[in-house]
Amino acid sequence: MAGNPRHSPGLTYLARHGQTEWNVAGRRQGRLDSPLTPLGLEQAHRNAQLLAGEGIDAIFASPLERARRTASIIASELGLTVEVVDDLAEIDHGLWSGLESGQIDARWPGQRDAREREKYTYRFPKGESYADGEVRAGRVLEEVGRSGVRRPLLVSHEMIGRMLLRRLGVPDALGTRQPSDVVYRVRAGGVLEGLSSSG
Repeated sequence: MAGNPRHSPGLTYLARHGQTEWNVAGRRQGRLDSPLTPLGLEQAHRNAQLLAGEGIDAIFASPLERARRTASIIASELGLTVEVVDDLAEIDHGLWSGLESGQIDARWPGQRDAREREKYTYRFPKGESYADGEVRAGRVLEEVGRSGVRRPLLVSHEMIGRMLLRRLGVPDALGTRQPSDVVYRVRAGGVLEGLSSSG
């Protein structure tokens, strides 16, 4: 379901946190955390440079450290502060948090395939589903809309980011990927543009 445009700024920017140690290791993070790698720190700085001419007037971040660290780097270079929004936290992976695919398959045989078949509604064991995350994404965009900012940057995670895109009206938001060196610029009506800092 698309978000109510009455509560959306004309432009919304979405950034994912920089690469983390668990990204490299192939471990699911969810609400757990791992430090940014040197490349992850570099990605945050590059994204700040990429956004320098975009007129960002507010930065909102997930409470998870990998996103807050990324947001603080960007904010420092743009001369802004970071407002932490709890609802921007990543979708909770529940009992799968911290695990690699092989470990998941050993403990929950067939469940990764089940999730692929019902990706939007599948709830991680003792965690959340995309549907749960979309409820939170809607609250985030309502809060941002009430703040009156014109060009907000939301620094979060790939999965909750998909639900933000969905609420902003982006077609096939569930199928999008957001590398850590790409910032999405979303125009009214769900028009999605990717800005890359990878050179």
